[in-house]
Amino acid sequence: MSTTTPSESPLVDRAELIADPYAVYARLREAGPVHRITGTDGLPAWLVTRYDDVRQAIADPRLSLDKRNAKPGGYHGLALPPALDANLLNMDPPDHTRIRRLVTKAFTPRRVELLREPVRKTADGLLDAIAPLGRADLIASYAAPLPITVICDLLGVTPDDRQDFRSWTDALVAPDPAHPEKAKEAVRAMLGFFTQLLAAKRAAPADDLLSALIAVRDDEDRLTEDELMSLAFLILFAGYENTVHLIGNATLALLTNPGQLDALRADPGRLPGAVEELARYDGPAPLAIRRFPTEDVTIGGVGIPAGETVLLSLAAAHRDPHRFTDPDRLDIGRDATGHLALGHGIHYCLGAPLARMETEIALAALLDRFPELALDAQVDELRWRPSMRARGLLSLPVRY
Repeated sequence: MSTTTPSESPLVDRAELIADPYAVYARLREAGPVHRITGTDGLPAWLVTRYDDVRQAIADPRLSLDKRNAKPGGYHGLALPPALDANLLNMDPPDHTRIRRLVTKAFTPRRVELLREPVRKTADGLLDAIAPLGRADLIASYAAPLPITVICDLLGVTPDDRQDFRSWTDALVAPDPAHPEKAKEAVRAMLGFFTQLLAAKRAAPADDLLSALIAVRDDEDRLTEDELMSLAFLILFAGYENTVHLIGNATLALLTNPGQLDALRADPGRLPGAVEELARYDGPAPLAIRRFPTEDVTIGGVGIPAGETVLLSLAAAHRDPHRFTDPDRLDIGRDATGHLALGHGIHYCLGAPLARMETEIALAALLDRFPELALDAQVDELRWRPSMRARGLLSLPVRY
């Protein structure tokens, strides 16, 4: 295989990629299935843009999530200590299979279903607080505090620590280039917090997911200390961040598509299907987690050498007209089955049922409480998180 490195695609405008990624990804998808770009860590990467290629690559066992399969001098993503790095997003089978099996025994459908009523009460309480105001930033007052409350309830974290969680995840998802030390400080703080929390749960187990993960075993196999701490970190990080953006993006999509909003109000029973379409239309993760070929591979007819960084564009795949008819149109009646917003294959998101439930409840409560809900800013005035990895609003001004 030739290892010639083509120059970076001229179709990528970094500022536009934040403000309107779908226009950039459309140009890339139409120009070819795979492109050489600058990746999330500032180094060269291969970007895959078409649905069939992305879906196949997500499930391809030759594309490793383990950073040890990156070529020397290649990928250098977020540096985490081993106690936070031993999670499912960095693992391949057989370790991935073992840990997922153990987590599944603790993170059961029953545990998720038991959260339904607390989620509904939390949503109602947050809306009670802003109802008299007539205007609000829906991210700060609703979309962010709802999932952080749910995740903390799930893990057994007391209310006093929840604001810290939000600041830690914010510092890691969109590091401030002017203050790189803040991300490192967040990592140290989380490591210290989870160390103390796990010790407390061992001393006094409770009816929460962390206590269940500590207790779970399978044929005398159990999670190591690093695996436990890394899982707690992953549940917090992914469960909070992705759900904030899913709720925020979904609300914006409905407010800017009034016909679809009216259809949903007229028939709230369509909400589960609408959530699937909203996840496809403007999901929280433009890219799947980076991958590293363990051998030379060919994707979309393009040869990619072993060890190179491969980025799979979910945002481009979800707007591929060869998979979804008229993909740039929001259609809550669409069969969005097959979207990849929650993963695919062995890397399908363990928290998918919880994310769906939270989003359904959040939207149902919001639309029921505020029949006149409207955007309180021009769309082009809205600011997005400056990240290739996360697609989410910094604020969402609304009036009601």
